[in-house]
Amino acid sequence: MDAYLPITAASQSSFSWLSAIVLLPAIGALLMFLIPEKEESNSYLPRNIAIAFLAADFLIILLVFGRIFDKSLDGLQLVERISWLPAIGLEWSLGVDGLSAPLVILSGLITLLSAIASWKITNKPRLYFSLLLVQASAQSLVFLSQDFLLFFLAWELELVPVYLLIAIWGGKRRLYAATKFILYTALASLLILISGLALALSGDEFTLNLSQLAALSPSGIFGVLCYLGFLIGFGVKLPIFPLHTWLPDAHGEANAPVSMLLAGVLLKMGGYALLRFNVQILPEAHLKFAPALIIIGIVNIIYGALNAFAQDNVKRRIACSSVSHMGFVLLGIGAINSLGMSGAMLQMISHGLIAAAMFFITGTFYERTNTLSIPNMGGLAKVLPITFAFFLTSSLASLALPGMSGFVSEITVFLGITSQDTFTSLFRATTILIAAIGLVLTPIYLLSMCRRVFFGPRIPALAMVEELNYRELTIGLTLLIPTLAIGFWPRLAIDLYESSTNALAQNLILESVVSKAINLNIG
Repeated sequence: MDAYLPITAASQSSFSWLSAIVLLPAIGALLMFLIPEKEESNSYLPRNIAIAFLAADFLIILLVFGRIFDKSLDGLQLVERISWLPAIGLEWSLGVDGLSAPLVILSGLITLLSAIASWKITNKPRLYFSLLLVQASAQSLVFLSQDFLLFFLAWELELVPVYLLIAIWGGKRRLYAATKFILYTALASLLILISGLALALSGDEFTLNLSQLAALSPSGIFGVLCYLGFLIGFGVKLPIFPLHTWLPDAHGEANAPVSMLLAGVLLKMGGYALLRFNVQILPEAHLKFAPALIIIGIVNIIYGALNAFAQDNVKRRIACSSVSHMGFVLLGIGAINSLGMSGAMLQMISHGLIAAAMFFITGTFYERTNTLSIPNMGGLAKVLPITFAFFLTSSLASLALPGMSGFVSEITVFLGITSQDTFTSLFRATTILIAAIGLVLTPIYLLSMCRRVFFGPRIPALAMVEELNYRELTIGLTLLIPTLAIGFWPRLAIDLYESSTNALAQNLILESVVSKAINLNIG
């Protein structure tokens, strides 16, 4: 049974659009090193080159997914396949469907805005902006790769820029945070590699092509072991409890633009990979593990929310909230129906925009106050009324206020759980009840943070800080407007991926029917 989404007739293209999206930032990174060393001290030159290449890349993304990509099709489109290293079966194989399209758009937007947010970087600007460009290429390649080894190389490549961006431009404990990040993610990558190569060797012929791997329809204990390897490997990046502890440290020490990338894009790689590998390639194992994913998702939601209360650092509190919110992605994936997976996709898009906005706004008042300690802040609403308005709006979006994207994504996940009749009524009711506790906790820890930071006794040292400038206002609005637009008109996002999530759900239903028929015959 071919469990993978087929290549459609719309896949043919006279131009390598996807390669252009992947390679353009990398070309910009190479050109960066042509800047003479005597010119490197002029930080505006590397910055402008990076912004120009990322802006051009984002325009190509908008062109491809606005004019060329057919949202009504559920298969791979714009497929590119070039034999790269035949000796090991590696191909430059790219393709896009509804699972990857919205995340490529999100990645292009967040990376461009993070480069603009890095306006004041003066320490090693050439290296800093070249790393951002390499990161942009690696991110796109993760979402577009249709060859396992190519996917894995991109997955590993994006770790290096993030490690260096934290280790060089981070806070006082930056080396500890960067080392913890690389150790967690690199060790998890071993499980991904082992699981992927095991699948590649399991058929009659060795293959790294994802379509062919899915056609193998791995089952039994072998499929379960591969599923667990992928779950742990991708779960570190999502992150799932208890593999999440690198995240608060990384966010706490990274500068705001890097935190925007971490929360806005990197966490989404984990959710995307679970859908691409665990659900699409290993549907039989996923049907077995779906209840476990829901339980882990509930733990994420509650634990992340409770842990946020204990944080007196603004960025660490937002980081813990990310752990909580990504639990809804696990709930949606575990729902094993189109509504649940649609909610999971929408939650990734929504959280990417909201978390990036919150970390950006946090970075703006850190530049002005030089502190992220909640007890050392107070009264900022009178000094920074526009900043307060942006931060409050982001917080309201994060706590799933109706009319914002977070509300639509989380309610869709809940509806996906309740409409899944393969679970018992008790299991569904318990899941909704416990997850709802997380919804109650979220406004408490977010609004209490707003109250302590922006109200209360004014700290004299913070009485003369400056308000947001036009550049910062533009970045904030660019993140918040889509959040509101999706909240009022969710089809803006849902139309991009609905065909693919429906196809995934149909495949899971078919797999379930086949498994039941086999069990009946054996009985």
